[in-house]
Amino acid sequence: MVFDETDLYLPVKTFLEARGYDVKAEVNTCDVVAQKADSPLVIVELKKGFNLDLLIQGVERLGLADDVYIAAGFSGKIAKGSIWHKRRRGILKLCRRLGLGLMMVRLYPTTEAKVEVLLDPIPYRPRKNSKKAARLSKEFAARAGDPNTGGMTRGKIVTAYRQAAMRCANLLVNSGPMRAKDIRDQTGVVKAAILLRNNHYGWFERIERGVYGVTEQGLSEMALFAQAEESPEP
Repeated sequence: MVFDETDLYLPVKTFLEARGYDVKAEVNTCDVVAQKADSPLVIVELKKGFNLDLLIQGVERLGLADDVYIAAGFSGKIAKGSIWHKRRRGILKLCRRLGLGLMMVRLYPTTEAKVEVLLDPIPYRPRKNSKKAARLSKEFAARAGDPNTGGMTRGKIVTAYRQAAMRCANLLVNSGPMRAKDIRDQTGVVKAAILLRNNHYGWFERIERGVYGVTEQGLSEMALFAQAEESPEP
């Protein structure tokens, strides 16, 4: 079904009027303006699908009214590869943070359009995730230097944990198999025994009880991260 943004207006108008609003279109560049008696104005901006232009228009309208909705129109089944399908949760979170309301307008060839309010506009007061914030701070403090480039893929990122593993592996390459306690003392990696035992990257092998060496995989993969500097305790 091919549709235009103007096809969204009547469903939105009908939806608002059913809730007691007086509705008018194209008022001073606003797509839809509505108001109840003795209540603040409500502005709705219309777009086919969800895109950046719709967000920008919504943010601009916040300079005119506190209650601003953006309305995204869809026809038929929403494709799994669409931005809306993949980013629904993030879109709602972004709208909430911006203080925008969000409507979905579903258009059908033979049945009446459906308007669903997914989010009402309210001032956003974010609540920090203390655990994630603490992990972020700990990783920043523990990481030595700045071994990465912004925008890298996660698989190539040098973390403080990887730096600690490299310190252990480099020592073993130069000195041969060693006891975990000696590795800890010579590298300063306080949790070296746990790191070696967990062997998260597959770099280490247990030679005998408490003694570890480096695997072939460790030797080959370490070369990819040779630029990592010495790090504090992970």
